Amino acid sequence: MPARPRLLYVTDLAYQARGRRYCDEDILLASRLREDFDIALCHPLDAAALMDAFDAVVVRNSGPVLHYRAQYDAFRDRALRTGTLVHNELTGKADMAGKQYLLDLSAEGYPVIPTVDRPEDLARLPEVGTYVVKPKAGADSIGLRFVTPAELPDLTYDDVLVQPRIDFRYEVSFYFVDHTFQYALHAPDPDRRWALECYEPTAADLAFAQRFVDWNTIDHGIQRVDACRTPEGDLLLVELEDLNPYLSLDLLDTATRDAFVAAFTASLHGLLAKR
Repeated sequence: MPARPRLLYVTDLAYQARGRRYCDEDILLASRLREDFDIALCHPLDAAALMDAFDAVVVRNSGPVLHYRAQYDAFRDRALRTGTLVHNELTGKADMAGKQYLLDLSAEGYPVIPTVDRPEDLARLPEVGTYVVKPKAGADSIGLRFVTPAELPDLTYDDVLVQPRIDFRYEVSFYFVDHTFQYALHAPDPDRRWALECYEPTAADLAFAQRFVDWNTIDHGIQRVDACRTPEGDLLLVELEDLNPYLSLDLLDTATRDAFVAAFTASLHGLLAKR
C-alpha cells in the first residue's frame, strides 16, 4: 500500500433532498480527508467500474439506492467477490439490507415502532386512526403513505411494512462512528423533520441508541439511530441508517465537527489496516 492510501469517495453531488444540501457535506468531508488520503469523488453509477484502482471505497451521500438498484447490486456483488474494502462495511443488517430489520427487532422485543408485513399480524398493532405504509426497499420517505384502518385489508402486502402512526413529542438522531457515539440532534417540531438542533442526550438515551449500534454487524462505518419520543417519554426506533446516513454537519459547532472528522479518519485507517 502506498504511504497515502487511495480512497474512492462515492457521492451524488447533484442529489436534491428536502431541507438538506448533501453536496456541501461531501465537499467538506472530502477536503478534510485529503489531509490523510489521496481521494477521488465519483457518482454511484461509476463506482463499480472505478473501484479496483483504489485501496478502499467510501460510500457517503449517494442518494436512495432504489433509484439505481441494479447498479448498486452490481457494485455490492463485485466488492464482496473481490474483497474490496468498503466504508460502511457491507455487513450491515439495517437499512443497508432493506426494512426487514424493523420486523426482526420488533419480534425480538426491542423498543421499535410496532411493525408487521402480513395481514394476519395486523392484530399485533395498536388500534389507531391512521397507519403508515412503507415500502420494504424504501428510503427518504419515498413511497410512504398513510391509510385508515378500513383500508388495511385491501393492501398488497408483498413488499410493504405497516406501522401505527405514532403521536410523538419530537424526533432525535444519534450519530455513531464505528461503535462510538459522536453527537445527537433533534427536531423539536414534529412537522419539521429537518429543522434540527443540537441535543444533549441522557445516559438512558445513549443506552437506547447504543443497543441498536451494538446489534448491528458493522465494525467500521457511520450509523445514525433515528428515534421518536412518545408522549409518555419513551424512545422508539424509527430507523437505523447504516448505508449512507446524512450527518447534518453544518449544524455542529467547530469542536464537535472536528471530533467527528477525526473519528471518521481513524475509522478509515482501521478499515485499511485489514488489507
